[in-house]
Amino acid sequence: MTDPLFSRASRRDWLKQGAALSLAATGSLRAWAQPPTTLVLGDQAGGLRSLFEASKALEGAPFAYRWANFQGAAPLFEAQRSAAVDTAMAGDLPVLAAAVGKTPLKIVATRVGKADSLGIVVQPDSPLRSVSDLRGKTVIVSSARGSISQYQLYGALEEAGVPRSEVTVKFVLPTDAAAAFASKQIDAWAVFDPYYTIAVQQGGRILRDGRGINTALGFITASEHSLADPARRAAIVQFLDRLGRAGDWALANPEAYALAYSQLTRLPIESARIITARASVAGRPVSEADIVALQAVADRSARDGILPVRVDVRAITDTQLWKRPA
Repeated sequence: MTDPLFSRASRRDWLKQGAALSLAATGSLRAWAQPPTTLVLGDQAGGLRSLFEASKALEGAPFAYRWANFQGAAPLFEAQRSAAVDTAMAGDLPVLAAAVGKTPLKIVATRVGKADSLGIVVQPDSPLRSVSDLRGKTVIVSSARGSISQYQLYGALEEAGVPRSEVTVKFVLPTDAAAAFASKQIDAWAVFDPYYTIAVQQGGRILRDGRGINTALGFITASEHSLADPARRAAIVQFLDRLGRAGDWALANPEAYALAYSQLTRLPIESARIITARASVAGRPVSEADIVALQAVADRSARDGILPVRVDVRAITDTQLWKRPA
């Protein structure tokens, strides 16, 4: 007599349940075996990468990553616009310029540096002795329209009472401008670190640095495309946690940080010490004061024609993504 527990119908039910359990188990194994999310971290002149490599703050991260290095903010944000990088780091005005250019980004963290990390340099034997002497001259600005160097130059001209119409401004990427400055093809150059420090160490004379003009704030931006993906969003938060740790380490270990930067960039240690000492390293969540300071830059840049329109900073900022533990 057939056991009713093992009737044909029962066997069919058991087989269905077994198949479902098998599929569920296979799905779980596949999910467990999935490779970690990979972030592409946008960098400028190796600054961020050297910080992380020196501090080892990315060791053991629950995400994979690779670096994408650029010589200036303009090409970096072109990459973010095309979703080629998940995160980018830049100064205040380049972030605003990227937003004007319809780069789908959110500001997710602030970095604090020093305003003397950029300036206007001239040749050592140049007759130019003050910003007022730039009347009728050509100034090369790196890297492109909407750079921190353009903001610094315009601020210096206003301070000196020199109308911008009396100065010819040309935009050249920093590596090309560095070669031209070294061969004395450029009289005056508005530029940022590391190119600024190198130019000064090679004999360039500082006409005016960024103190009193620039905010010395840098920002980390994340692509809106990346933030819309839950796995990438979680990885970006983890990255920002490690950014905070890396900044803390750099402030506590300046010589080790300078050595790591020197090794990565192949710059002399003397240059590396100066560059890293005033670099934007301290990473923290975006504060209300940061938004106010950046909005002032946005308003002034729209007023001065550096940006074609006013940017609403709050609209491009995500203050909820990263809440760094105390």
